[in-house]
Amino acid sequence: MLSCSKTYKDIPFSHRQPFHSGNCSKIHGHNWSITIEFTAQKLDKNGFVVDFGKLKYLKQFINEKLDHSCLFSKDDNKVKSLSESIHKDLFKIIWVENSSCEGIAKYLYTNFSNLLREHEGDRVSIRSICLHEDEKNAVCYCP
Repeated sequence: MLSCSKTYKDIPFSHRQPFHSGNCSKIHGHNWSITIEFTAQKLDKNGFVVDFGKLKYLKQFINEKLDHSCLFSKDDNKVKSLSESIHKDLFKIIWVENSSCEGIAKYLYTNFSNLLREHEGDRVSIRSICLHEDEKNAVCYCP
């Protein structure tokens, strides 16, 4: 089994923890970094686990879904009412099951895995997603 990784840095988006008792309950942002670890039993015709130059679809997802977005938990009723107000055009909402760093890492794993399978088939898979909300705090999702 061989693996390789690709990191996307400085992705600005925000989130909030609706049930947190501290500052994390406020909408706040970070310049996130995402490291994706790919793995394969068999290399491609170039001898790669994955061709980094052909991962433009992942960058497109990041640009369309994450860049300058607000990721909120589906059960965040305060944000739901905001999203239905006359000011809904002030922010781009992405609804996720859980807007914690852990929940966002799982959301990214699911979406990136689906995109990878669509473009690469079953030869290569994602072993883990490491999501850094800043230089001190990170979480890794490894199914």
